[in-house]
Amino acid sequence: MKKLLATTAVAFTTLSGAAFADGHGITACLITKTDTNPFFVKMKEGAEAKAAELGMTLKSFAGKVDGDHETQVAAIETCIADGAKGILLTPSDTSSIVSSVQQARDAGLVVIALDTPLSPIDAADATFATDNFLAGELIGKWAAAKLGDEAANAKIALLDLAVSQPTVGVLRDQGFLQGFGIDLADPNVNGDETDPRIVGNDVTAGNEEGGRKAMENLLAKDPMINVVYTINEPAAAGAYEALKSIGRENDVLIVSVDGGCPGIANIKDGIIGATSQQYPLLMASKGIEAIAAWAKDGTKPELTPGKDFFDTGVALVTDTPVDGVESIDTEEGTKLCWG
Repeated sequence: MKKLLATTAVAFTTLSGAAFADGHGITACLITKTDTNPFFVKMKEGAEAKAAELGMTLKSFAGKVDGDHETQVAAIETCIADGAKGILLTPSDTSSIVSSVQQARDAGLVVIALDTPLSPIDAADATFATDNFLAGELIGKWAAAKLGDEAANAKIALLDLAVSQPTVGVLRDQGFLQGFGIDLADPNVNGDETDPRIVGNDVTAGNEEGGRKAMENLLAKDPMINVVYTINEPAAAGAYEALKSIGRENDVLIVSVDGGCPGIANIKDGIIGATSQQYPLLMASKGIEAIAAWAKDGTKPELTPGKDFFDTGVALVTDTPVDGVESIDTEEGTKLCWG
């Protein structure tokens, strides 16, 4: 894991080597899914700090809730009209937003997806993201190893993001299932698997209340669920509250993705068993650098060799490591967390 993070750091250094000393007069836009989720709050902080360092103007926009596609479309139109040089985008609807992204690119803006790839991924000029399939696979492998022989008898709840199945949600869900040892049907779709261990899927909108409601719905289907995958840590916190309300908070394994400081604290407290940590500040700061390079001489960012995106790294965080799954503990995870 340390080797992976070191490799990512080298890639960042290479990207930063382009000359963009004077960002005066350059406007960049950041469009996130919401402005309340700690992940996007940290993303905004990273973009603001790098824009200030480079002398650029940053304009930030966000949907009212995760899934607010219309607000994101309006934000893209505003950025085009304002003469921005580039857009950093975490799309709520990864396919419907493509036509608006194309309008921006046709107008001469560079568009970089952060965290959530567009569908298709090459609809953006580049994507800076966690390897979301790997993030899911790590927590799936950890959960299966943690259960040992009992993994064959697991009852699994999958708490996904949205009905529209944005790419980030599909990749994490499918990665988890593969890591757990469950055969995938169509890896581009959630919820079509036939393994009897899966109790069901529900959606959370990536927030605590959504996680609680989704968990309640799936517990009504099978109150003996013992493994819970969640799209992110706010959803995991909601799932825990639902389990706690029926006295099952201590006998259900919850795994998640994010690596925010509240999530790492929840691992310390035994609420979450393991999470895959990602690095939103780096996604955003390197995205701003890429817009500056584009404005200077039309340079587009290079992708990670062998991948169709720029991999910003991932690490499994847990205080109960298992054989065969490399991880870091919460002490190290706290040093790297955000939010």
